Amino acid sequence: MKKPKVAFFDFACCEGCQLQIANMGELLLDVLHLIEVVEFREVMSEKWDKDFDIAIVEGSITTEHAVERIKKLRERCKVLIAYGACATIGGINGMKNNFDLDKIRQTVYGKDYKYFATIKTQPLDAIVKVDYYINGCPVYIPEVVKVLKAALAGLPYAVPDYSVCVECKLAENVCMYEKGVTCMGPITRAGCNSWCINNGNLCYGCRGMVSNPNQNGAKDVMEKYHISVDAIKNKMDMYNTCRELKDEQKKR
Repeated sequence: MKKPKVAFFDFACCEGCQLQIANMGELLLDVLHLIEVVEFREVMSEKWDKDFDIAIVEGSITTEHAVERIKKLRERCKVLIAYGACATIGGINGMKNNFDLDKIRQTVYGKDYKYFATIKTQPLDAIVKVDYYINGCPVYIPEVVKVLKAALAGLPYAVPDYSVCVECKLAENVCMYEKGVTCMGPITRAGCNSWCINNGNLCYGCRGMVSNPNQNGAKDVMEKYHISVDAIKNKMDMYNTCRELKDEQKKR
């Protein structure tokens, strides 16, 4: 049987999620038995000039040129997978949406800023149809494998819509709030196996917010640990600023 042709692309990002794929080790060899990688700038110089079966795309959309490019990529592939926080929810790049774009350009490019056009940061699904989502910053390899298997089999993959706290309790971690640390686990989508907390870090919300967060529970936690609304919002905005732009677009 012919292997499905898979291509990797990137937009505005740090390319850390592509490095995750490249660093899969022996597991990568198992994946390569199932697919034919025809383009992957991070690890190979070849470029595919035809259509392909699956496009796996990292990065957010930050310029008009990127808007046109992602539309053309969408036309060339049968299935589009957004992977990494930048592609799925806008990610850290979205923080610029809180500021005047001209001031942002001046800060980055100095006196020549007018030569560097930009737009508000958007995730891929604000521009084109996305078939599968792999959240996280960087992506969680076991989830990458799950989604890729689903895509190859033509089966749906539902991103968990319950909080990271569920996975954290299953891992028997001590709650970060008990340690005096403000953690985004209670309002962040699961699916990473509470990866960061398991390794002594906190949850930064890189997987996006659950669709129906427990507001009363959150208020109780904030009151118990004397946490301000501004502190929570600032941490949320590190990855989730673009949610406000998407809410505005839905209202229109």
